[in-house]
Amino acid sequence: MGEEGARAAKPRGKVRGKAPNPTIARARELRRNATDAEKRLWTLLREKLPSAKFRRQVPIGPYFADFASHAARLIIELDGGQHEEAADAPRTAFLEREGYRVIRFWNHDVMQNLEGVLATIAAFTPHPPIADAMGPSLSHKGRGSGISFAE
Repeated sequence: MGEEGARAAKPRGKVRGKAPNPTIARARELRRNATDAEKRLWTLLREKLPSAKFRRQVPIGPYFADFASHAARLIIELDGGQHEEAADAPRTAFLEREGYRVIRFWNHDVMQNLEGVLATIAAFTPHPPIADAMGPSLSHKGRGSGISFAE
């Protein structure tokens, strides 16, 4: 029992120290509860634009950007049916003051024209996408002070 008893007394798994930072916890929660459109776009960004090094649910000031490339100084926001346009202007203004370009897409654009969304995003990144990533482009309807392709 000597050696086995000592092993049994050791805790298994991760030993938790201090409580996680609330901002990090919220970002993790947002990533776990991603919409179908966010999941699809995230997969394509990693596959087709790896050099842009996008991250998802990135805390920037008081906001969480759906996708951000610090290297390209680019933020991508996806808007769904519960979207609040009134909150966009101050949010976009803040992110632009921080040095980012903000582009927005509706979730249905991602679901119906993923390749066109990627082509639009690629135009704002410093490196071209990996071959076969380009598809039909989106119409250019803008809104707010950021660039927007949401209708």
